Amino acid sequence: MNELSAVHKKLIEWFEENGRHDLPWRNTDDIYHIYLSEVMLQQTQVNRVMEEYYSKFLKYFPTLESLSNATLEEVLSLWSGLGYYSRAKNLHECAKLCKTSLPDDFQKLQKLPGIGRYTASAICSFGYNQCVPVVDTNIKRVIRRFFALQNDSDKVIWEKAEHFLNKKDPTRHNLALMDLGSMVCTPKAPACKKCPLENICEGKENAEEFTKAKKKEYVAMELFFGIHIKENKIAMTPSTNGMYKGMLVFPQVDPIEENFIGNYKHSYTKYRLDVKLYSSDIIPEDVVWVDLDEFLDGHYPSLVKKAAKFF
Repeated sequence: MNELSAVHKKLIEWFEENGRHDLPWRNTDDIYHIYLSEVMLQQTQVNRVMEEYYSKFLKYFPTLESLSNATLEEVLSLWSGLGYYSRAKNLHECAKLCKTSLPDDFQKLQKLPGIGRYTASAICSFGYNQCVPVVDTNIKRVIRRFFALQNDSDKVIWEKAEHFLNKKDPTRHNLALMDLGSMVCTPKAPACKKCPLENICEGKENAEEFTKAKKKEYVAMELFFGIHIKENKIAMTPSTNGMYKGMLVFPQVDPIEENFIGNYKHSYTKYRLDVKLYSSDIIPEDVVWVDLDEFLDGHYPSLVKKAAKFF
């Protein structure tokens, strides 16, 4: 057995003993279910997806075809609170294009809305058991440390992942690296002594050197919402803004100081929002009247639900 084969063996053994085998999308061969999990897991923690969204979404849309027959409003209502709503819109558009099944071709998958290199490789590996590398944030961190990569370009990392891939057991190999990055090779204070790759990891002595996070830049914005309540109903309107386009929010108004009600902070992707509320008698043409008693239980963005403490 050569050195690489020995490393592959140790990695698979570690995965069998320590991997996250209870995740529901790992216990199905339904390509749509796997695809859905990959979309939901983008920018969202595993526990939140599993406990709050994945099963509920599949209850309403158990197949790709059922999703293709749904309205965008129905899809967005189930996605409410999960954020990054473009994911839901792309998911719905993809279902309408594919109808009953996703292609099993890496290149064809990447031509679909919202499916990039990672998602396409994940579908091919975890859904179709194809021999392709997968590189998500966790695997990227493992690869960078294992090979002590100073050049962290995507091209170099994908090439290294391809070189390191276990061609005899690629799917479990990818899952193992993913779990290793999540559970052991963490961004800070990695547990190197528990790692099956420790003996030949080139970056273990200075592990955090290879994963220094770039300082995030945020954009500050103000939003001015009008609050109009009549007969225990509140006026809302479909958003035309790119962040929440198509979802119900409060009408935007020009700020008038004497009508000020209150304000609160809200974070959305790179935006840091200061939301200011004003009493308003202006009723937009596309108004939707929402019962106040049902407001907090409705499928609305957390951006607007935060306003409930003011009325």
